[in-house]
Amino acid sequence: MTDLFEQANSDKIKRSQPLAARMRPRDLDEFVGQQEIIGPGRLLRRAIEADRLSSVIFYGPPGSGKTTLAQIIANSTSSNFKVLSAVTSGVADIRGVLKFADEELKLYGRRTVLFIDEIHRFNKSQQDALLPAVESGTIILIGATTENPFFEVNRALLSRSRIFQLKSLTPDDIVFLLKRCLEDERGLKDFDLEISEDALRHWADVCGGDARTAYNALELAVETTQPDSDGVRRIDLAIAEESIQQRNVSYDKDGDWHYDVISAFIKSMRGSDPDAALHWLARMCEAGENPEFIARRIIICAAEDVGTADPMALVVANAALQAVHFVGWPEGKLPLAEAAVYVACAPKSNACSEGISAAIDDIHGKPFSGVPLHLRDSHYKGAERLGHGKGYKYPHSFPGHFTPQDYLPEEFSEAQYYHPSENGREKAIGELLQRLNDIKSKK
Repeated sequence: MTDLFEQANSDKIKRSQPLAARMRPRDLDEFVGQQEIIGPGRLLRRAIEADRLSSVIFYGPPGSGKTTLAQIIANSTSSNFKVLSAVTSGVADIRGVLKFADEELKLYGRRTVLFIDEIHRFNKSQQDALLPAVESGTIILIGATTENPFFEVNRALLSRSRIFQLKSLTPDDIVFLLKRCLEDERGLKDFDLEISEDALRHWADVCGGDARTAYNALELAVETTQPDSDGVRRIDLAIAEESIQQRNVSYDKDGDWHYDVISAFIKSMRGSDPDAALHWLARMCEAGENPEFIARRIIICAAEDVGTADPMALVVANAALQAVHFVGWPEGKLPLAEAAVYVACAPKSNACSEGISAAIDDIHGKPFSGVPLHLRDSHYKGAERLGHGKGYKYPHSFPGHFTPQDYLPEEFSEAQYYHPSENGREKAIGELLQRLNDIKSKK
């Protein structure tokens, strides 16, 4: 009777779990997505099926299957399986598991698999505590993280682990999971449901590739929809939209999404695509990115990629930064959008940025005899007696406010760093410089 009671109680607990937890795949055949790493014949799948897994780190967005893969490994391995959460565990917890693993290996020759969720939340000392056991093979480490492990995990631990990157599930993957859930005893098979294809597609489209979010929306829709006179719960697009009212924005301002999205934003402005620039700007704004950070990147792009092809780009970008300070948020997104579009649509030239880079390379690669005497400051006491400023020609005293003279040190006299493009204002600048060079050549 006790066994039956315990079984009934266990079944009741399982039914009370969230739908996403109940529908978690039990083996690799039930796992959906990530075929690049666990498809038939792939290294990770072979290692799991042969129970020959070495230390790994699963890196990917929420709902992509990191914890699920760890549980599948737990179900298939003959090793001990221990779980720690970096959110709630400390060094003492780690040492406790490592002591257990060491005793199991010495006494019974049995290895221990240690799964650490949110491993990026462990500090350096906590990660260091794992190193000896990972290196000796006392434990097989499985780490899961939504953050780029190359930023958040110690190099020593990375060098001893294989990294597998998981991707967000596709909308088709999500629809498949939701439909399977409707026919599974662990899911919603006991409910008499009629769900439109539009509703399923809406959840799949809005969840941002996160299966957990899609399951939660489906569960909420089912639980809040009353059966009709036929006892059927009918869920259409309108109900689906109510159950998941805001799209899941894929962006993490503290992780690698921060770098990836700002990179896409800059490349879109550089590539003269205002629509793409606005897309990435909107994603950053909605995710709570620091507006000053965005403004600084627009300023840098204006100087680096537009330059003197349209000097107003830098003026507009700087004005956007000041406007953000003045009007605050959320209205500050408007001047940022104006600046991003202006920079994207401006004629492009990297002549200035390449010029300063070439000049910096030159000063590190050639000797320097000092500032030529005629260019030195002649205003301080004794400067004139030292010959400072002697022979300098004041350009405004000559026709056209120009006269040929040397402005570079002798050993750099042939250097040319600025090569204006044919774009925008730089075409006129190039023509002006050519005329001045012609005058110089006749002196």
